[in-house]
Amino acid sequence: YLAHDEDAEPIALPFQLLEKITDYFSHELIIGRGGFAVVYKAVLDNGIVAVKKLSNTHMYEEQFQGEVQCLMKVKHKNIVRFLGYCADTQGNISDYKGKMVMADVQQRLLCFEYLPKGSLDGYITGRFMFPF
Repeated sequence: YLAHDEDAEPIALPFQLLEKITDYFSHELIIGRGGFAVVYKAVLDNGIVAVKKLSNTHMYEEQFQGEVQCLMKVKHKNIVRFLGYCADTQGNISDYKGKMVMADVQQRLLCFEYLPKGSLDGYITGRFMFPF
C-alpha cells in the first residue's frame, strides 16, 4: 500500500516498523549518506522504499514538524514522493559518570519512494553514468 498508492497521503509510521524493514538499520542496506542523515533501502511486502534516518536528533520538534509539513505539500511528477515520517522518543537507561540515568533518545525518520537508478546528484557529479 505505502509504496504503490500514488494518491495516498504521507502517514505517521511506527519506529518499530522502520527498524524491521531496514533490518534494524543494517549497514548492508545503506544507499546514501550525508551530513545529517543516512538513507537505507527498505523492503515492504509490496515494494521497496527509502528510509532517511536523521542524525541531527537535537532538531526541535517544531523544526521537524515544519519539514514534514513542507514535504507533505510537495507533489510533482519530477520530485521523489514523500510517503511518511516517524518522530519517536524513547527512554533509554545508560551509565553516566558511574550512575545509571534515564535519557530520552529521539528518532526522526522520513520515508520516500525508492528510485532504483540512484539520485540526480550522482549523475551530475559523475559517480553514475547515464544509461544512453
